[in-house]
Amino acid sequence: MQTGLEQLLAIRDGIAAPAPIQGVLDFDLVEVGEGAASFRYRPAAAHRNPLGTVHGGIAMTLLDSAAGAAVHSTLAAGSGYTTLETKVNLVRAVRPTTGPLIAEGVVVHRGARVATAESRLVDANGKLYAHATSTCLILGGSPASAPGSAVGSAPGGVPKVGGGEC
Repeated sequence: MQTGLEQLLAIRDGIAAPAPIQGVLDFDLVEVGEGAASFRYRPAAAHRNPLGTVHGGIAMTLLDSAAGAAVHSTLAAGSGYTTLETKVNLVRAVRPTTGPLIAEGVVVHRGARVATAESRLVDANGKLYAHATSTCLILGGSPASAPGSAVGSAPGGVPKVGGGEC
């Protein structure tokens, strides 16, 4: 059985299949480390809402995936997690012409049963499009890192990444 970090590294490296949602929305896991993960997203016309901008639910999915993958990277073999709450702030419209965006997630707190993470959706120049905070419930197993430790710092096994899981 693999740890959460090992699972994510296998997805990043193309050894394990990504979550199906990644294909639907065209986003890839590009970086992962203990307590941190990043996805690259390419906005598309098929993701537009009736007003012509990329639907806000896409940003939510990306932010949830980044925060969730950051928490996932701290899991011991045999552990899982689920989202208790995610709060999203959409601060700038994403358009099909915006260009690639990066959803960066980092664990803020990792306890034995609850973890919190923050995520940001930014462009190549660091321009902020959305940000979020997530609270996750750790299920089964024991934590890979010490309970109560801060795994990462705030940004200025379930092999499912994203898709409503934190």
